Amino acid sequence: MNRQQQEAVLVGLARRLADSGSWTGETHLQKASYLMSKLRDVDFDFDFILYKYGPFSFALHDDLASMRADGFLDSVIQNPRYGARIVVTDRGRETEQRFAKTMQRYGPSLDWIAETLGGRGVMELERLATAMWMTAEHENASVRSRADELVRVKPHIGLKDAIASVEEIDGLRAAT
Repeated sequence: MNRQQQEAVLVGLARRLADSGSWTGETHLQKASYLMSKLRDVDFDFDFILYKYGPFSFALHDDLASMRADGFLDSVIQNPRYGARIVVTDRGRETEQRFAKTMQRYGPSLDWIAETLGGRGVMELERLATAMWMTAEHENASVRSRADELVRVKPHIGLKDAIASVEEIDGLRAAT
């Protein structure tokens, strides 16, 4: 997809996440974009690396900043203890409408990811996205070995949570 289509899809993602009860901060958009690319074959033009809080794309970070500057998205600080929420502007909604075919194509994936991730906090998203990273890197490894690797790179995540996250990723992969 081209840059404008990608922006429309990101606007649709932000809107759907917010509608599903998500805080919709940048971390939510980062993890949701990564999981959509891995679980739903959404062809974002972002390279992700395993970073401090799981998979992260500097290009996506820059694009979100550009989209705020262009007026498609805005940042709202509702509680200074938590960081900004990303909200869709009227201009962003117009972009979604302008790319109706793109939104129709990716709509089911956007709805699915919003339903799957909507109410989750950043800690849970970090675990889940990192479990997906480990699964992508170690495709044929057992649940336990992927969970062990997750804990190795993210020692603040307990083994029980790591195993649960890897098992959830396996379930999501099987369902898609």
